[in-house]
Amino acid sequence: MFDRTNLQVLANHARAAAENMAHTLHRTAHSAFVKETQDFTVMLMDRSGATFAVPMELGATWYPGLTYHRAIAMVDDYRPGDVAFTNDPYSGHVATHAPDTHLWKPVFVDGEIVAWTGGHIHNTDMGGAVPASLSRALTDIHQEGIRFPPMKLVREGVFDETILRIMSTNVRKPDLNIGDIKALVGALNTGERKIQAMVRKFGKAGFVEGVSALLDHAEAQARDVLRSMPDGTWEFADYADEDSVEANPCRLKLTLTIRGDEAVLDFTGSDPQLGSSLNVPSGGDPRHTMLLVGVYYVLYTLNPKILLNTGLTRPFTCITPQGSVLNPVHPAAVGMRSLTCARLRSVIFGAFSQAVSERLPAAPAGNNCIVNVMTTDERTSRTVIAAVNPVVGGGGAMPHRDGTNGSGADAAYLKNTPIEITETETPVEFVKYGLAQDSGGAGRWRGGLATEMAFRVFAPDSRITARNRDRSFFRPWGVLGGKAAGLSDMVVNPGTEHERRLGNIDTAVLQPGDVLEIRSAGGGGRGDPHLREPWRVVQDVRRGYVTVAAAERDYGVVMRGGEVDEQATEQLRARHKPSASHFHFGPEREGYEAQWTPAAYDRLHAVLDALPIHWRFFAKTEIFRRMKERSGPEGVQAAFDAVCERFPELPRPDPVREAAE
Repeated sequence: MFDRTNLQVLANHARAAAENMAHTLHRTAHSAFVKETQDFTVMLMDRSGATFAVPMELGATWYPGLTYHRAIAMVDDYRPGDVAFTNDPYSGHVATHAPDTHLWKPVFVDGEIVAWTGGHIHNTDMGGAVPASLSRALTDIHQEGIRFPPMKLVREGVFDETILRIMSTNVRKPDLNIGDIKALVGALNTGERKIQAMVRKFGKAGFVEGVSALLDHAEAQARDVLRSMPDGTWEFADYADEDSVEANPCRLKLTLTIRGDEAVLDFTGSDPQLGSSLNVPSGGDPRHTMLLVGVYYVLYTLNPKILLNTGLTRPFTCITPQGSVLNPVHPAAVGMRSLTCARLRSVIFGAFSQAVSERLPAAPAGNNCIVNVMTTDERTSRTVIAAVNPVVGGGGAMPHRDGTNGSGADAAYLKNTPIEITETETPVEFVKYGLAQDSGGAGRWRGGLATEMAFRVFAPDSRITARNRDRSFFRPWGVLGGKAAGLSDMVVNPGTEHERRLGNIDTAVLQPGDVLEIRSAGGGGRGDPHLREPWRVVQDVRRGYVTVAAAERDYGVVMRGGEVDEQATEQLRARHKPSASHFHFGPEREGYEAQWTPAAYDRLHAVLDALPIHWRFFAKTEIFRRMKERSGPEGVQAAFDAVCERFPELPRPDPVREAAE
């Protein structure tokens, strides 16, 4: 029944239905974080709970491969009008941190479930230890707010008021939560009507067959992209700045193997699950959507016509050892998993960059910092909790153009809220909001510029959370001669005698008149910067993107009186020696890896992986503490031996002892 033309017609209907759902939610949501920032998703799912259509115009873009089947199976006796929900990262592995509340609704035709509508909204607050519920400092899932395992929220069209009352009692802004949840229910109802209309058009059996064909078609498209790549194995690693508050780097490692039309992403060698909230609760699912977000971006970059649905995930298998940062066990905290996911995307981009370097960009900023404020509105004496704005960095330089300024490719779906709206709803005053000069990595194609934002508060003890703060030490990398980008930063009262730099700290308490300034990282550069046409460099200087000093230092373009000094430029560029390295990481990572070599990390994981899961993060921290004057694998082994001597309780398995001997 479904030839290519009819299949495209069904795909268009499904996409339009998903867009209608998104518009319903967008128009009726209550919180600024949903209606302005658009941290939400909606989707249509087949009878098993596999996503077959998502919107492209509104909402987050992480979830085209999300499957609800495990959560669906945890609720019994679905009836028309029912809506189930969960926000528990360890129940069904649909939600991945407590603020993300996922809902799903069965679509019945002739008494039979033919599909599901679903989606999530990011609640401004779900209770817990800090306003907005999220901080790197949290160490246990129970600190991150109230959790609901999969259960019915709406029974045959009627909300369960007991559940809503429990939620209202435990969160800081219940009206926002419940308003957004009801808006999402409205979106699911919209999707239900659209699916029923498709069934009337195509017939029940035809619709079910067509949905299956859509998934198969996306799979075939993904396999075609893989076949266009060379077979081989590539390794890449990248770091989050800190694995806990003011602690050690968190390393993610990927071994990518492509064979024909299949790929294996082996994350063995990534850090053990952390004593902070940076863990990613994948549940060991080899095709969990959070593990494959970077893959979606690669596939879509190489084929912009690809269908976005769960079929894309079929050619890929992820390996995530249990007890690792990408597959933690309960009760590990997971609230800041989005920071680790940003680094996970960088790792995937880096591995694929080696496989098809001529077709992929440099690293994006990879730190979509989301700023929330809890303060008192002096005009009303009411407590306000609101998302101020995402501070998203620059995109990596592309093979054919500069990186996008202030909109870091893999996090570009997070929309900025107009300052006028924020200042109307939240008692803060913006003093800066724009692009950061000299922050994009230099290259034949320049990396996108970072975003910088500063605002003043007026009430005592105003509490700020700025989640996903990262890239203040390890830079977004450049490729093929391009340079790494500028670092992120966060400063209280910049340029005054009370200036205080916060590094990666993601919570702060401000007093009346204090100004908080946040800058993201930029995007990495691509290609030798000395091959960038001088007129482009001059244009960047005139636009305020690049300083005159940076034009000369990074691009070899000498300017006098606003124009190019062609003779001096030619002489300076003639002395330039291009880099032969595929990546440029910057001096910070180069210095770090002089001590923590790949062989040192191999030894570290050999000893940690042999320990019980609950000992691993402790042992890692203690080993790092003893590496001050050591380096390489021998240094790691000596540090581990010292840890075992200091803590005889540590269960040191015989294989580790034998390996040491």
